[in-house]
Amino acid sequence: MLALPWGCGPAAAQGGPLVAAASDLQFALDGIAAAYKKETGQPVRISYGSSGNFMRQILQDAPFELFMSADEAFVFQLADQKRTLDRGALYATGRIVLFAPRSSPLRPDGQMTDLRAALADGRITRFAIANPDHAPYGRAAREALQSAGLWEAVQPHLVLGENVSQAAQFAVSGSTQGGVFAYSLALAPTIANAGSYVLLPENMHQPLRQRMVLTHKAGAQARAFYSYLQQPAARAVFKQYGFALPVEPARR
Repeated sequence: MLALPWGCGPAAAQGGPLVAAASDLQFALDGIAAAYKKETGQPVRISYGSSGNFMRQILQDAPFELFMSADEAFVFQLADQKRTLDRGALYATGRIVLFAPRSSPLRPDGQMTDLRAALADGRITRFAIANPDHAPYGRAAREALQSAGLWEAVQPHLVLGENVSQAAQFAVSGSTQGGVFAYSLALAPTIANAGSYVLLPENMHQPLRQRMVLTHKAGAQARAFYSYLQQPAARAVFKQYGFALPVEPARR
């Protein structure tokens, strides 16, 4: 896997609880963790990647104390396997965008009309999404392309990222003519300034309901950070990065 400019491994801070986080959270969660450390003096170690891979690692006894998944189904699977303290809390709902780098001939639009034309006339030879087999944002991208009737046409041109951050990197770098990835990443200035994007309609894919949960390895610091993530300061950062906040009770 290529090294990402935003990091995909454990955060630099040493000590503190170990968090497995979906890579769409990169910018939002880094900001939240920095604010948390400033407020409490407690660091947090964060590893970013695909939610499906993290679920498998936790099932194999990885040392994560908190799992922040981009798909609540992975949390429920872990809970059913008795690997978590409970069924967790819904912390956000994500969205996806169609993105084109500055050098691309693609003009993003919400119904993917120009993408359809570009696939037909040969302007698109490489198109990035996260791997839909284990990355929730890759699955949402596939569903959106299917909704637009473009899945079969785009498949020969797909460049799959191991997670949604890598898919975004492929699209932003210009190594593809475009891609579909998380709105939360597109809102970061380093990405937004590298091209153009459009938010895709919510009805083009299943909701990206993102849930977090404490594992049985969670210590007091992990529990404290889990609680902080449900407080107004953290919720404001999630909102800043385009996430819809949950309307259901935070715990259940």
